[in-house]
Amino acid sequence: MEEPIKILIVEDNVIIADDMQSMLEEIGYEIVDNVIVYEQAVEVLRNQQVDLVLIDIILASDKTGIDLGKHIRDNYDIPFIFVTSNSDRATVENAKTVKPNGYLVKPFEQQDLYTSIEIALSNFTQSNRPSRPDEQDDGDDGLASNSLLKDSIFVKKQHLYYRIQFDDIQFIKADNVYLEVNTKDKKFLVRSPLKDYLEKLPKKKFFRAHKSYIVNVDHIDAINSKDILINNTLIPISKDFKEFIISAMNS
Repeated sequence: MEEPIKILIVEDNVIIADDMQSMLEEIGYEIVDNVIVYEQAVEVLRNQQVDLVLIDIILASDKTGIDLGKHIRDNYDIPFIFVTSNSDRATVENAKTVKPNGYLVKPFEQQDLYTSIEIALSNFTQSNRPSRPDEQDDGDDGLASNSLLKDSIFVKKQHLYYRIQFDDIQFIKADNVYLEVNTKDKKFLVRSPLKDYLEKLPKKKFFRAHKSYIVNVDHIDAINSKDILINNTLIPISKDFKEFIISAMNS
């Protein structure tokens, strides 16, 4: 399974920082470190893997969160979100100069924090994914962290894109905010609604078997009134999918 998203918190109010860390860990993110000044953040970024940074604009040092945002933009290919109590026009305009991936105003709830992070990650991976040869610059509503080829799909895991042949995908399971893409011997996690992912797969092979599952019909080993069997895994099926399979078997 893919490791959880690693987040660096840069916040000079220790109470707020600890609250943020508790919220994030409860959701399932991993906190790489919790620091209060620019210099500490630069050190963490230099020595550890960080997937996203949450930055207070006003820090307990001469350099601000905006300085840190510029440092990240100049040296790292990761998203960051400003988390601040300052929402005045001057601060926002200054923040925009370093193109943050989000701007969250204190105070906020856990759901606000979660939503900001997931949207920032999704938009960032979409803007950085490999382009299709025939893709135009007028926008793409495709999967955020994957690129489609004729016979395969690329799935991003940490800093690499792994190519998976369509024929090797057995089934895909929705699991909270992730999709679990299953091959014969591997599992990959991606961020996408199940419906959006289905649109990226060959329509003659992949079908929505259940509200939480997409299956490759070429890998179905057995079927009963409620389930199908793929690679020793029982997968629940909807009534419509059961009727579809039975009809295909009898045609």
